[in-house]
Amino acid sequence: MDEVKVTGHIRPIAICVFRNGNRILVGDGYDPTKQQVFYRPPGGAIHFGETSESALRREMREELGVEIHHPRLIGVLESLFTFDGEQGHQIVFVFDGKLGDASLYELAQFPARESNGEHFNAIWLDLDAIGPGTPPVYPDGLVELLRRADDGARVENPHTNRGRQTKDPMAFGW
Repeated sequence: MDEVKVTGHIRPIAICVFRNGNRILVGDGYDPTKQQVFYRPPGGAIHFGETSESALRREMREELGVEIHHPRLIGVLESLFTFDGEQGHQIVFVFDGKLGDASLYELAQFPARESNGEHFNAIWLDLDAIGPGTPPVYPDGLVELLRRADDGARVENPHTNRGRQTKDPMAFGW
């Protein structure tokens, strides 16, 4: 049997899609290897022993300095990607919710901070503006998930069928 060097791991994360009309809140990022700007909703790692919702609330306090109201799980995505030349693998719990500070909905963008102290811009991105020639929105499948959710797919709890309504039983990939 060949010895296999295991260098990576699967990282569970929780992100929140805050909506402002047809716009969603995203952070801007940059991949220096690809020399590419990209967008991703705010959120981050789920620590061992922490629920996805608890992680989401903690991440919003750390990154945006706000509490989150009415978080609701809308789907789970698996993300295989390359960032700065390194392979990544994430299981992404995608929530929607309301910002605890209503004044942030009035701003076009505002400063935010990663837990490592790195700064980024939180930007309201128009969903209709996403397409060829615009920076990608990650994780892959997020925009499609949001469109399916807008078409009536809904999930309240991933562990029960309570509240789950969808035209496509595989809409959430479970």
